[in-house]
Amino acid sequence: MNDGWIADRMRRIEASGIRKAFEMAKAMKDPINLSIGLPDFDVAEPVKDAACDAIRQGFNAYTLTQGMPELRSKLQTAVDAEYGHSDRQVVVTSGTSGGLLLALCSVVNPGDEVIIFDPYFVMYGNLVALAGGTQVLVDTYPDFRIDIDKVRAAITGRTKCILVNSPANPTGIVETAEEMQGLAKLCKERGILLISDEVYRSFCYDGPFASPASWNEDVLVVDGFSKAYGMTGWRLGFAHGPSRLMQEMAKLQQFSFVCAPSMVQKAGVAALDLDLSAQTDTYRRKRDKVVNALSGLFDLATPQGAFYAFPKAPWGTGTEFVAAGIAKNLMTIPGNVFSKQDTHFRISYAASDATLDRGLAVLREVAQAGPTA
Repeated sequence: MNDGWIADRMRRIEASGIRKAFEMAKAMKDPINLSIGLPDFDVAEPVKDAACDAIRQGFNAYTLTQGMPELRSKLQTAVDAEYGHSDRQVVVTSGTSGGLLLALCSVVNPGDEVIIFDPYFVMYGNLVALAGGTQVLVDTYPDFRIDIDKVRAAITGRTKCILVNSPANPTGIVETAEEMQGLAKLCKERGILLISDEVYRSFCYDGPFASPASWNEDVLVVDGFSKAYGMTGWRLGFAHGPSRLMQEMAKLQQFSFVCAPSMVQKAGVAALDLDLSAQTDTYRRKRDKVVNALSGLFDLATPQGAFYAFPKAPWGTGTEFVAAGIAKNLMTIPGNVFSKQDTHFRISYAASDATLDRGLAVLREVAQAGPTA
């Protein structure tokens, strides 16, 4: 193959370290898999029924690019009730990642800077690169809290937007209302777009969720059905923000994703009627199990949301510690997949209790054993 066929932009886009872990797990016999960020509960029956009914009734064609009216209206009603903004519009997207891609490609010019918090979700930097921008990292170690003074110092004349994720992947940290308010107000003062990735907002264990859109009408929120409803493969998300920006995102979606899958949008209407408290309670219990099991052997900032923990490796680098776990059939993800540092590793506790118990036992064993010669 002629290497000249490959676009220059692809040199700035890295293969996902998480996907590499998935492939490794497939090759292992009976792996203890605490690597995958995938809800371990199935899609609820009413949601499955709605999708199947839609297919059987012939609802299989394209929908409006911005989403079918029934789903959009239901989402818009909820958004209006929460924020009360006069100019906040909803667009249905093909997954949360699709929404992020549309957002960044709609606002970032070549050379623009996008501030991202380290540790970060692996997709962020690559999407910024695809849009032609440059990521600027703001370090949040050791407690993974947002320091507004650090953010202010990172802003330059080329800063176009800031991307925040709470509850956060990979740390499980939920930003406080004060932290979100400070970030929202800073962006408003500086005329910077704040993009809030809220796909894990249903999983908050120690207090209410706070969106920066509560303090800044220009915040762009990206959300979705994947995590809360176990619909990861169904590719249904949504975004809401100022109508001018949403119109540009819809225009770009028209010439890329076209629309979210039609039958899945019908399922989304049914999903919005579900009570998610049982799933949240289950993951709160799993979170507590992880924190208790790692106590005394690992330095861990207690996760307050999502379904991840990001402990510091008790010896060696994060990569070395993960490798020692793999030797005992345990799959976790080294921290350098999510960070410029290689000191931590990510656990996903979206797993059965049996798998989680096995994995936590191995982690304690490997921590106590120390590095091998």
